[in-house]
Amino acid sequence: MKHLISLHDLTQDEILEILTLALKLKKEQKEGVLHPVLRGKTLGMIFTKSSTRTRVSFEVGMSQLGGQALFLSANDIQLGRGETIYDTAKVLSRYLDGIMIRTFDHNDVLDLAKYGSIPIINGLTDLLHPCQVLADLQTVWEHKGKLQGLKMAFLGDGNNVAHSLLYGCAKVGMDITIGSPKGYTCNEEIVAGAKEDAKESGAVITITEDPVEAIKDADVVYTDTWCSMGQEKEKAERVKIFGAYQVNSRLFAHAKEDAIFMHCLPAYRGFEMTEDIIDGAHSVVFDEAENRLHAQKAVMALLMK
Repeated sequence: MKHLISLHDLTQDEILEILTLALKLKKEQKEGVLHPVLRGKTLGMIFTKSSTRTRVSFEVGMSQLGGQALFLSANDIQLGRGETIYDTAKVLSRYLDGIMIRTFDHNDVLDLAKYGSIPIINGLTDLLHPCQVLADLQTVWEHKGKLQGLKMAFLGDGNNVAHSLLYGCAKVGMDITIGSPKGYTCNEEIVAGAKEDAKESGAVITITEDPVEAIKDADVVYTDTWCSMGQEKEKAERVKIFGAYQVNSRLFAHAKEDAIFMHCLPAYRGFEMTEDIIDGAHSVVFDEAENRLHAQKAVMALLMK
């Protein structure tokens, strides 16, 4: 593993190695055990999309690993003023030990990996969100004791999180059903790639427009905002289209009795889910948010050590 760009690029063993290390690092951190495996290392963090969880978890994670992180917004570097990805990758590779980038265009991540000589971590693009899904898989493993053979139901927009969930579940052998309205389903190439991955793991991938079919007998119920960054003008229309996919007590009743509820945050109560769901007994949302820290520490430790 040279980079973390897409979970589709990794083997099942590599994903399980990341998750196992994440659990170990989390346990050590809770016990007050130091793990300065990246002492003297520096991570550059390029943000063209703002974020609470991504920035804080990577900065704190590097600190806990003994290294340091540099926040680089589009206003702080010449990339935001027209310098090429090629030049940026070449220069930053001379200064840094790794780069995390959170951006719109997935090709920016691919080009950094192509032209740079240091590990590149995809902190999010409009296409994929692998760091989030590693934390999600860690959370499911903690709460369910396994991954293989479980069913995850994702309800809502077939977005970057849904895409990475498809890859992640397919790799580890977890069945996944995506329930999305017509016109908002997942990228067909992503679905095809995930189905190829599923052939090896035995996972079952289902795409449906029926939210009840999607959530039926699910062990894990997952949703995300209906209106991602950059889609604010579509909000009113999306609220009407996605109304039937709101995770509320009526819909959640179709999942298994011991199902857990997940959301990658930020969450908009009263829209994609109701307050009684996100704040209820089934919710593991804040465990999931915490695990961003530990899953990403595992990624950095494996890539940058």
